Amino acid sequence: MSTLPKEVLRNMISDGNLTTPGDLHSYLKDMFKDVLQEMLEAELEAELGYSKGDKKNKQTDNRRNGYTQKTVKTQFGEIPLEVPRDRNGEFEPIVIPKNKRDISGIEEKVIALYGRGMSTRDIHEQIKDIYGIEISAEMVSKMTDGIIPHIKEWQNRPLNPIYPFVFMDAIHYKVREDGQIKSKAAYVVLCVNLDGFKDVLGIWIGENESAKFWLGVLNDLKNRGLQDVLIFSVDGLTGLKEAINAAYPNAEIQRCVIHQLRNSFKYVSYKHSKEFANDFKSVYKAINEEEALENLGELEKKWGDKYPHAVKSWESNWDVLSPFFKYPQEIRTIMYTTNIIEGFHRQLRKVTKTKTMFPSDQALEKILYLASQNTIKKWTKRYKSWDLIINQLSIFFEERVNVHL
Repeated sequence: MSTLPKEVLRNMISDGNLTTPGDLHSYLKDMFKDVLQEMLEAELEAELGYSKGDKKNKQTDNRRNGYTQKTVKTQFGEIPLEVPRDRNGEFEPIVIPKNKRDISGIEEKVIALYGRGMSTRDIHEQIKDIYGIEISAEMVSKMTDGIIPHIKEWQNRPLNPIYPFVFMDAIHYKVREDGQIKSKAAYVVLCVNLDGFKDVLGIWIGENESAKFWLGVLNDLKNRGLQDVLIFSVDGLTGLKEAINAAYPNAEIQRCVIHQLRNSFKYVSYKHSKEFANDFKSVYKAINEEEALENLGELEKKWGDKYPHAVKSWESNWDVLSPFFKYPQEIRTIMYTTNIIEGFHRQLRKVTKTKTMFPSDQALEKILYLASQNTIKKWTKRYKSWDLIINQLSIFFEERVNVHL
């Protein structure tokens, strides 16, 4: 984009007697009005094929027929214009289409502000201050309703037949329903695809987190074309393992080690928590499963009498805590924790932190969709050492992966 020469800018400031930002805004508004007016005149001239007063080159029975007063909303506020008419009523302006009075792109701006967590009242004030346009809270809501078809399209879009890694977790919100305020879960499914890029497969709003609802989510993924998942990384929700096995029986299930450690802290005194956490590093940072089990045995000797439930929870869930030991470090780093999805949740909380309660599921759905799209746009880099990772996966899951590469 080229810039104006400094001499031209100085002349603008001098000729317009510009001394404040407000002067500049008014100057640009008047200039914008003149430009719009000239564009309308030029469009009609092109339509008729002859300039005003040039009867010699007139080759049509159509002619100019005065003006229609029209006020339009722009980025500079409301601007009154005179839209030229033709006698035959055939003129269709492009710069300001018929029946359109808002050329500011105001809806896109409202949706962008809404997607960044601003309330309808705040958006009303922001648009009024910047553009001088009054937009009620109800109008803001109606404008954002325009994205509902896009949400449905995104939520139902076809999926790839296979994803190497899928992460599942929920984030909770308060929502008004039937006159009551209820706790709702936003069920989030995030993936890493065969090219090494992150994506969000969908967000579902439901009652408090349950394995039954997760099974419905998994079946939805299957119906959208997802046939196979190599590795699921999930939290420790009871029944989730069974739900995954029912929908994707060939998938590896990895329970988040960090979640497991946090759950163990429930049984550990605060004065021992730091030492306890450091000792458990020898388990989940072991070279292989054999060493991890040996270290877990040592921990049981040290902590078993004092905190039996904390240690036994690792032993009883070892089948879903230990799968990552068979893989190289690059794959372990991706799968052994759901930090990837917790990072996504932090982005959602940035735009929802000012909301103590949502008026409906749809209101929550709209803001989570917009926030997720803003986040996904930033995911432009694939995982580090992905070539090495995909080569390893093609060996571990040869028949399932190579057909899709």
